[in-house]
Parts: sequence; C-alpha cells; structure tokens
Amino acid sequence: MSISITLTLNGAARDIALDDTRVTLLDLLRERLALPGTKKGCDRGQCGACTVLVNGRRLNSCLTLAVTLDGAEITTIEGLAEGDELHPVQSAFIENDGFQCGYCTPGQIMSAVGLIAEGHAGEDLERIREGMSGNLCRCAAYHGITLAVREATRRMAEDKKGQAA
Repeated sequence: MSISITLTLNGAARDIALDDTRVTLLDLLRERLALPGTKKGCDRGQCGACTVLVNGRRLNSCLTLAVTLDGAEITTIEGLAEGDELHPVQSAFIENDGFQCGYCTPGQIMSAVGLIAEGHAGEDLERIREGMSGNLCRCAAYHGITLAVREATRRMAEDKKGQAA
C-alpha cells in the first residue's frame, strides 16, 4: 500500500509516494530524494548529525517518520545557500573554524540556524553551548562552533536592522 505525502522541501513543493510508512525522514532525504547533506550518525537521536528544520524548528530526522510530515516545510543543508551566496551561519562556520572532519557540520549548521531563529542564541557563549548541546562533534570543534553561532547571530541581527531601516 502506497501513501502519498506533500512536502515543501527547500522551497519546492514535492509530492512523494511512500511504499513503506516506516521510512524515516532521514532515509527519505538521503536515499530517495538525493539529498545526502543530512548525515546519518547514531540513528537514535543522540548525536544531531541528522538535524533539519521542519516548519522552522530543529528536528532529528532519524527519529521522525516521513509519513507524519504531510504538508510540512522542510529545510536541509542543501536549501540554506542562495545560489553561490552562503547562509550567514555557513560563512561564520568557515571563518571561525567551526568544523574539523566536517561530518557533523551540516547538523551543527542546521541546529544553529534553528537556535538563532528561536531567539536562543546571542552573545553569551554558555547559552549558545547549552542551545547546541544536542549536536555532538567527535573532533571537539566546539569552541569554533560556539564562536560561529555568536558571529552569525550578530550578522543576522545587523542584516535585520538594515532591512528595517
């Protein structure tokens, strides 16, 4: 039995037929929709490598059944940049050495984008660390990640002020 769902994926509407209602969002993204940027780490919701945004909120895609997301708006790492222009969080990660091996980086970036949008990031590095605590980095690039989130928060606030003026 096939079930159809509609997703807005990185800004584009997609009708998807699911042959198995047990497929996770992570597996759907990687195996069916050719979006390998979202990483499979622990497959148990403990590492954050699979973090994506669903309706603007951070979500571990390895724990979420795709069938439950009919009508949802999903943003993956592939959907952040606008053409050749990186998202401010992506730029800040590069400039602040927010990664080493890079495996956790897509999940870290997506979590940071969500954290900033939620209003839980700012100047306080401890608050940023707490907000990012669901994302593990085996290389221990946490200092660079924290600095990148703070820098991206500043830039995005400045951009918002500039647009309002």
